[in-house]
Amino acid sequence: QVQVVESGGGSVQSGGSLELSCAASGSFHQIVEKGWYREVAGKAREMVAKLGLGGLAMYADSVKGRFTISGESARVYLEMSSLTPEDTAVYFCNVKDTGAGDYWGQGTQVTVSS
Repeated sequence: QVQVVESGGGSVQSGGSLELSCAASGSFHQIVEKGWYREVAGKAREMVAKLGLGGLAMYADSVKGRFTISGESARVYLEMSSLTPEDTAVYFCNVKDTGAGDYWGQGTQVTVSS
């Protein structure tokens, strides 16, 4: 069984910063991708940032230059700065492994007020 646990969400004013953390534990194969997604009620879940093999990072256009993803082993972090109300969402950590495992955390709420 694999567990993915996020932490670090909260409320912040526009222009502020937050850092999210995620830790995966349990029995999984080699991790090939880990990253962050977000979801707003009524909209599809979208990729925010992800790390592939070799540490190659990809970002959604809407967060480039403001968010930074990093990680090691079975942990992944998301540093978010210059937050705007449009960043308000539930943020989910995702881990994929070589055994076709696709694991999600429960999500952490990020609320940015204007």
